[in-house]
Amino acid sequence: MTRREILSGFVPGSDFRAFLALQPESILVEITGTQGSTPREAGTFMLVSARSLWGTIGGGQFEYLAIGNARAMLAGSGGTDIMDIPLGPEIGQCCGGRTQLRFRRVTNAVRDELEKKQESEAERLAEVYVFGAGHVGRALAAALAPLPLSVTVVETRQDELANLPASTKSRLVPMPEALVKDMPAGAALVILTHDHALDFLIAREALARADLAYTGMIGSATKRATFTSWLTREAGGERSWLERLTLPIGGSSVKDKRPEVIAAMTAAEILMALAAYRDRSSS
Repeated sequence: MTRREILSGFVPGSDFRAFLALQPESILVEITGTQGSTPREAGTFMLVSARSLWGTIGGGQFEYLAIGNARAMLAGSGGTDIMDIPLGPEIGQCCGGRTQLRFRRVTNAVRDELEKKQESEAERLAEVYVFGAGHVGRALAAALAPLPLSVTVVETRQDELANLPASTKSRLVPMPEALVKDMPAGAALVILTHDHALDFLIAREALARADLAYTGMIGSATKRATFTSWLTREAGGERSWLERLTLPIGGSSVKDKRPEVIAAMTAAEILMALAAYRDRSSS
């Protein structure tokens, strides 16, 4: 089998259950240990069938060798249950570390193990709330869907909640601002509603909390000035709260206001804010 054939058939963005429903004869490839610099951490896994792949353990020659070993096992033509791969010049890579791999044929017991692993990881996912499912809200939901996050889109208009990514949760509520108090510490929220007054109400509730990882609002410098005046003069807020507000979202380095571009830039902001919050919480 050629390199092109080995690496063909990658299934991005799908659930591993859907993959196994179509490819029941598969090998589970797990990273069981690492030393030094490696592309992925212990616990990472991928699934390999005769013609398709789900997930990745890091790519490159290292993954190519693992896929070949898994497919040899499936074909009954060799393969080994354990591999210890140096990520150096021996295989044409320059990470410099080592990675240990375990290979297991997928059985009902292995499926159950993967289910429990997925459930455990889901419980630890950071939560992101997107208020508003207009053009930018839907684009942001799509940008966040492949990421290791729990995403909820909140709307007052039922029709706008159609066509969200399958993994995205949704809430249809008459008073979105009332949900803010129930968000867990460390959550991120992005405010993108169709109503500036509603944006302000949601932001006021969010900024009153000092334990959120990210509060962002779509808008401009003018909108920020208007919100600042309203917050401090009419809504009982404090000027210091504004240090926790990202407005406008998406930064200013890319001068492109298409929803997909704003969404991509905002997704990056959210990831960086969540990482910074985790670092502060663990120190």
